[in-house]
Amino acid sequence: MSNPPLPFDPIEEARRHWRLRWSEQASAQMGAVTSIMRAQQILILRLNELLEPFDLTFPRYEALMLLHFSSRGSLPLGKIGERLQVHRTSITNTIDGLEALGLVRRVPHESDRRTTLAEILPKGRGVAEEATAALNEADFATPPLSGEELTTVFATLRTLRLGAGDFEG
Repeated sequence: MSNPPLPFDPIEEARRHWRLRWSEQASAQMGAVTSIMRAQQILILRLNELLEPFDLTFPRYEALMLLHFSSRGSLPLGKIGERLQVHRTSITNTIDGLEALGLVRRVPHESDRRTTLAEILPKGRGVAEEATAALNEADFATPPLSGEELTTVFATLRTLRLGAGDFEG
């Protein structure tokens, strides 16, 4: 059950205090960061609710889709971590969860005995398709944002990710 809406925007109120004590620039920075963090919380909550009927969380969904889109249907665990930009421990836990659901399995690499692959199973492909249909039907939990606003958000945050060295521009 969600809390009732506040009668004011707490982030805007925090910005007001920041402006009084520091500067407009500091206020804008704090407001942007806090808004991004709150938006992430909102999206994760919404996405996980949409994925619950499939026994998935959003991190599991991302890993499942990465395998679903891979040319062979399998990837080394380390490569999954790199592509999803998460720590090796997180990938181990994510694949454990997908394996417990019977959606993926671990298999040894055919030429490198030190490497373990995660391989999507037919049931995993079916769940990936069904979960994606549910997310697409719900506009990936992004309403009330318009297509133009989503494009702007993507471009703005891409600049931040590029500046952080997430990828080569």
